[in-house]
Amino acid sequence: MLYLCTVLSIYIMVIRIAVQSKGRLFEDTMHLLAEADIKVGGSKRTLLVGAQNFPLEVLYLRDDDIPQSVATGVADIGVVGENEFVERGAEADIVSRLGFSRCRLSLAIPKDIDYQGLEWFEGKKIATSYPVILQRFLDDHHIHAEIHVITGSVEISPGIGLADAIFDIVSSGSTLVSNNLREVEVVMQSEALLIGYPKMEQEKRAILEQMLFRFEAVRQAEDKKYVRMNAPKARLQDIINVLPGLKSPTVIPLADDEWCSVHTVLDEHRFWEIIGQLKELGAQGILVTPIEKMIL
Repeated sequence: MLYLCTVLSIYIMVIRIAVQSKGRLFEDTMHLLAEADIKVGGSKRTLLVGAQNFPLEVLYLRDDDIPQSVATGVADIGVVGENEFVERGAEADIVSRLGFSRCRLSLAIPKDIDYQGLEWFEGKKIATSYPVILQRFLDDHHIHAEIHVITGSVEISPGIGLADAIFDIVSSGSTLVSNNLREVEVVMQSEALLIGYPKMEQEKRAILEQMLFRFEAVRQAEDKKYVRMNAPKARLQDIINVLPGLKSPTVIPLADDEWCSVHTVLDEHRFWEIIGQLKELGAQGILVTPIEKMIL
């Protein structure tokens, strides 16, 4: 008798994310994945790497290839700078603004030029890697200028006589200074975006929702401190009034009937201001700890 054995292969649904293969955006993205406890092994020299503990695989690409890879479904989602996303005009959905890798796209000119306004650019030659965004801006302001498309070190163009001005990414501005340029017009603010394939399968959308839940928990914890203190009950209401917690703070009785323990969450940018007020109101034994994740 001949027995036919059918081997059933179990298909495990995974979601594929396109990530820039190097640079600050790569580092920030991998940090976010690590903070969300999504462990990606292997090397970025490998084009496609699977996560160890989450149904995710990472596709490493050039930044300018990411919008199209997501728009065509090669990747389900991708992390890309808003500047690249707008420049490429790919038909992908913006799933989330990630809040990191912030920069701006600006017009810059030689620092010794007396700049009076946008009219200065009339008839000038502008070097850029972002001709679509620049042309749209010039059209909106009825400026006629020659756009010289260049990749690489755009900022050296005026110094070697290739262009009168540049349109490029600016973060700290130090690169402009080192090339004797100054920023005169900010055209666009940019940050990292999580973009998605518009026709993504429902099963993959469910995985995406799990990932977004983790990302949000990480983001909610940014710049937050968990604060515990001993507070005199006689000043408890005054202390509660200066605490800008998520809701009301937690108040726990202590062995000493005249004191209690107060627990809350503070934003780091107001931390020292509020701590000073708490001490004036009699709070003691103030303990401050960082927060890794926060679920609201």
